[in-house]
Amino acid sequence: MRRVRRTVRSRSVPPWAAAVAALLWLFTLATAPSHGAQNRPSAATTTTYTNPVSTGAVDTFPDPAMIRGKDGLWYAYGTQNPVLQSEGEDGERMLPILRSADMVTWEYAGEVFTPANKPAWHNGSRLWAPDVRYAFGLYYLYYSVPGRNTVGLATSAGPTGPWTDRGAVLPTPSGCPAGNIDQAQFTDTDGTPYLYWGSYDTICVARMNGDRTRTEGEVTQIARGRRVEGAFVVRRDDFYYLFYSDAGCCDGAYSGYQVKAGRSTSPTGPFVDDEGTGLMALTSKAGVVAGANGNRWIGPGHNAIQTDLSGQDWLVYHGIPSEAPDLAPASNGTLKLTRRPMLIDRLDWIDGWPVVRAGAGPSDGPTAAPVTAWAAGGTFNEGGLSGWRAEGSGTAGWSAATDPDARGHAVHAPAGSGTEAAYLVSGGHAPAALRAEADLRVTAAGGAAGVTVAHRDPGNHIVAWLDSARGSLVTDVRVDGRSRGEQATALPSGFSWGTWHNVSVELRGTRMTVEVTGDRLRDPVAVQTREVPAAAVRPGAVGAAARGSGAAADNVGAAALYRPVTSRVDPPRTGKLLTAYSDEFDTPAVPGTIPGSPWQWVRGPAAGITVGGGSLSWPTQDAELYLGDNRASVLLRDAPQGDYTVETRMRFAPDRTAQQAGLVLYENDDRWFKLVHSVLPLTNGNGALLHVSEFGKEGERPTTTPPTAVANAPMFGGPTADTLWLRMTYHHDAVNREHEVRAFTSRDGVHWSAGSVWTLPVRGELKIGLISLNRSGALADFDYVRTYRDR
Repeated sequence: MRRVRRTVRSRSVPPWAAAVAALLWLFTLATAPSHGAQNRPSAATTTTYTNPVSTGAVDTFPDPAMIRGKDGLWYAYGTQNPVLQSEGEDGERMLPILRSADMVTWEYAGEVFTPANKPAWHNGSRLWAPDVRYAFGLYYLYYSVPGRNTVGLATSAGPTGPWTDRGAVLPTPSGCPAGNIDQAQFTDTDGTPYLYWGSYDTICVARMNGDRTRTEGEVTQIARGRRVEGAFVVRRDDFYYLFYSDAGCCDGAYSGYQVKAGRSTSPTGPFVDDEGTGLMALTSKAGVVAGANGNRWIGPGHNAIQTDLSGQDWLVYHGIPSEAPDLAPASNGTLKLTRRPMLIDRLDWIDGWPVVRAGAGPSDGPTAAPVTAWAAGGTFNEGGLSGWRAEGSGTAGWSAATDPDARGHAVHAPAGSGTEAAYLVSGGHAPAALRAEADLRVTAAGGAAGVTVAHRDPGNHIVAWLDSARGSLVTDVRVDGRSRGEQATALPSGFSWGTWHNVSVELRGTRMTVEVTGDRLRDPVAVQTREVPAAAVRPGAVGAAARGSGAAADNVGAAALYRPVTSRVDPPRTGKLLTAYSDEFDTPAVPGTIPGSPWQWVRGPAAGITVGGGSLSWPTQDAELYLGDNRASVLLRDAPQGDYTVETRMRFAPDRTAQQAGLVLYENDDRWFKLVHSVLPLTNGNGALLHVSEFGKEGERPTTTPPTAVANAPMFGGPTADTLWLRMTYHHDAVNREHEVRAFTSRDGVHWSAGSVWTLPVRGELKIGLISLNRSGALADFDYVRTYRDR
């Protein structure tokens, strides 16, 4: 049920924010960081990159968040970790900061807190999972304080500090039945700010007060699942997309983390996955955005989103390198640390759903880089207004200005009333299909600041205005000296005209989309789409526009609009049925109990198992196949050589925790892959049980002593049903000598939910098998086991 939205309260600049901004204005943007380069990186055109992008700056950078600063550079923020171990540093940096000119080459830029200035109310807690936003002329950094089970806030006039502590954001209790961490802020098109948070196993949302320092009012649960956490919300077209991670983030080579997404028509839900399953349903979910794909990256997760200058979205997240998954213990006593450097990858929107690289998953080789250089435009940081030309009315009113955050920018202060438009346009031209943007602010009452594109002259251009007199985003298209029609979209009440806002314009054919945001983080406070005359769509200059008593502009430019990817990569397809490795269970004899049977038992035959009518029925055993507790029976048969897919259809309706049944690819009791319908308890769920498609593996932990120590890990796939189709595709990676196995589930045998990939080093051959175990009381009916040669 969709909730009726309350009246939006005014969102003017809070007095404390203005005071803090004025005070911190005296500091330079980069308060001397305690490590690394002190000079800002210069912009460069980078054509390719290779993950992890944080290499060369830090050893690890978990839970990354990213923002483009008003100086035109990108800044990233990470969880407290020993980020400089390779340089001999034993301790941790508290919310470390990186800086880049191109999103792929980063330098260390300091940290939010140090032992000397860390607020006392943290009570010694480590600090996790930063989320960064820009509003009211300040950078808002929300972060988790797990030792206090709450979320903190720090603000700054610049992206590297100095930071002012604003205390805890959540009340006590918070109203969410979960861990109060992994927060993300989001502002809706009506100006209402929200905070999303939660971990293990529920995500919640609540409105925030007008200055975004505290949550208030009703708390709504919007997602739950096994180890669900790491919310990040964006708005696209008519939907709100909730990105989150599930399974385990931080168990080295056995981390099952993956990014998933659901969507809703309201910021407070209900959210559903790409199969229509509600994110509050007591089952695992589909909608995988990024998961392990069999290359070096394990446990990709905890994402943010960033947009390059062409309009292409990028997933910002962490992954674990298989060749070096663990860090050394830190001096603060943190013993278990997983190496999690920062990755970025292209985020595609296909049929209304987000997915990394069309479904190919994390990249680990040279990949086309984000677009971070404009075809026309600039940041005004070097050379003032050199290379720009003034047109229209009041051309003498343009001048260059500087401040510590935005650095160089352009201002317009007309000598007269300034009722006519003045333009400051680039010397170069951008293509007709473009994304243009500018950071704009209105510096005097009644004024307007805008960005002009496809600009030939004052009579031939398209302009998008922040018009304070009309309280709106206003677009105008002019061809041959006359307007082809204005269109106005109201901005929220209390819109902060005197601080920077980003206005982006995308032209694809004759379709124009304009968005107004504070920070380019896909949470627009105004969106306008319109058709423009074909005569107005042409290559031209890009520039700033001003009207009225005063305006300012910065980071004004345009690049060729990105080309969207519209089709997913093909999933593995089944080929020829291998009858010698399949069984329809038509023979009324328990497999493995008659001479010549292709089946064999480990600790069997199991009690109560029967075959008849094309089905093998197997009651769940009160026995484990877990680490050193290996008492359960396993029914096995040989697997074919080469790559193959094994599938079963299983009727299974467990009703108690730990009951599970399904497929296994088995080498021995300590080395296997399994795909099962399993029942698990919901943490803080008042006894609620989750039905999950659990894709797990067990094997040796590669970096322990002895190296044969056994570890176990799950991933969670698509939603379950009483009748569930299970598939595992096997690939022998001869180059890396690894078993690669990917999981798929289906509730109808036609539409499959693709999961991620587990790997194990090749030690011996795997056999195909079935299991029904962990807790007695349920019955699994397997209709067949079919093995196919992969195409």
